[in-house]
Amino acid sequence: MTAGTEQARRWRPLDPRPTPPAVAGVVGGLMVLLGVTLTTVAAGAGIHLLLGLVAAGLVLAGVARYLQAGASSIARVDVILAVLLVGLGGFVALWRGLTLPGLVTVLSVALVASGVAGIVGAIRGTRTARAGATFGGVAALLFAPLAQAWPVLTVLAVGAIFGAFLVYAGLVLAIPAALSMLRRVSGSAGSGAAPSPRPAGRFRRGSALAVGIAALLVAVLMAGGTYWLRAGGPEVVPDGFYTPPVAVPAEPGQLLRTEPLSTGVPAGADGWRILYTTTHADGSPAVASGTVIAPAERTGDALPVVSVAHGTTGIVPRCAPSLAPAPFGNGAGAALEDMVAQGWAGVLTDYVGLGTAGPHPYLVGEEAGRDVLDALRAAHQIEGLALSDTTAVWGHSQGGHGALWTAIVAPEYAPEFTIVGVAAMAPATDLYRLAAGIKDEVAGKVVSAYIAASWAQYYPELGVDDVLTPGTEPVVDRIGALCFDGRDALAAGVAASQLFEPVFVDEALDSSLGATLRDNSPTDLIDVPVLVAQGDADTLVLPSMQRTWMSAQCAAGQSLDYREYAGLDHLSLVAADSPLTEELVDWTTARLAGADPTPTC
Repeated sequence: MTAGTEQARRWRPLDPRPTPPAVAGVVGGLMVLLGVTLTTVAAGAGIHLLLGLVAAGLVLAGVARYLQAGASSIARVDVILAVLLVGLGGFVALWRGLTLPGLVTVLSVALVASGVAGIVGAIRGTRTARAGATFGGVAALLFAPLAQAWPVLTVLAVGAIFGAFLVYAGLVLAIPAALSMLRRVSGSAGSGAAPSPRPAGRFRRGSALAVGIAALLVAVLMAGGTYWLRAGGPEVVPDGFYTPPVAVPAEPGQLLRTEPLSTGVPAGADGWRILYTTTHADGSPAVASGTVIAPAERTGDALPVVSVAHGTTGIVPRCAPSLAPAPFGNGAGAALEDMVAQGWAGVLTDYVGLGTAGPHPYLVGEEAGRDVLDALRAAHQIEGLALSDTTAVWGHSQGGHGALWTAIVAPEYAPEFTIVGVAAMAPATDLYRLAAGIKDEVAGKVVSAYIAASWAQYYPELGVDDVLTPGTEPVVDRIGALCFDGRDALAAGVAASQLFEPVFVDEALDSSLGATLRDNSPTDLIDVPVLVAQGDADTLVLPSMQRTWMSAQCAAGQSLDYREYAGLDHLSLVAADSPLTEELVDWTTARLAGADPTPTC
């Protein structure tokens, strides 16, 4: 008799005894049955059925742990764990208000407790059992924070993970019991000698070791994958080019600095980075950056210009398109390249707060329009580049919103320019409906987080932090620090996908936040030709929202050309192979030629 077994037998009243094989077999069989049920039906189960299955599984796991304690060298730990598992099962079953995040927390507690028990078993157990207990304990401890890192996916995977655990634990309990009963039957029919317990013990230890190794391998792979997904891309820090000089002119549109740009510039074109002055909506001075592109072969004649407002890239300085490997690729990049090949120049603002110091006024309409127009003013001052005062304005997504606002503010803010047309592609035209319509979608939560993080700084009087859903603040901060490109966009989407609730509480849109969203929606009438392009498969800027906005604008007297593209989503609308690419070039060229527009209303 081992010292551990003698200690276990002296412990009363919770004094585990060797379990009759029949009892162990029944409990193990029930665990296998429940595990198979969870694996099969949990993915489509409602919350109440899922909670019931998990509660039953936790209780059975606790019972199994107690039954195994009789032969364990850490009986006290096993009994404590058994009581905890049964208690957690009862908690899940009896608390009617338990939510999915609460269930994730319960499972995390169970994993931590199992991991601790495994580590204790590795320290105090027999030599042959230590390896399996170590691997299993460490794996359980790794799975606990992973469950918190992926709460939504953890719930969806409850059937597979917890069900598989129950099947394994049930087999480990039931198979040795079955072998023991078979040996007793064979012993009774033979010499009557007591059967040896070694085969069952070897099976238990061998299976525990194999499963422990497999579990640890899965946990390590998941932890590494989680880190890679959440880490985002490599940090890009704006260099000294983006730091304004000590003396900055108060006049907007003044070129402060320029330098040639080679990265991402198409063949046959020249590119520049620019730093220039602009103004906030309240008239206070600001500094922004941007890029300019023009044909490398120029005659000296003034070139017509496409002024481009870019789509969402983030809200922090390192997210400036001028810092990206493809600075001219945002939005309709292929169409812009075609325009440059035809003798046009392109001027693209980064907006205030991207490249330069923030905050970036994300989806603040008048600010975006001023940034676009002042970039155009500054580009006229580049030595060796002659630009016309005639410009078309393009924008996609956030940039579509900015392009419309550029046309709205231009007559008063920059009357020296002649805007021949505005092309807005999947524009954010109704910010109130946008916020309400996609608040439960992953992309919608990313956009909401950008609005929350940006407007908390730009509009401190709104009290944005007060209308955030409790518990979302860390995710908002995390997404706000990420760019919407490459691995950063993946990391932002991953963070948003694990929110159970929208970023803003339901009452937020009835507050001053909702009123400010409406104020920044482009509803003023525009006196130049307007093209609005929309994909009917767009799940970010919803076609229904766009149609409602278009109908309201038409009813108010706005003349616009609305085109909807079947099967195209938010990004494929502006892809190189999109039918819009050629149409956009033709539409813009026709505007410069003075051709009559073709409005649908």
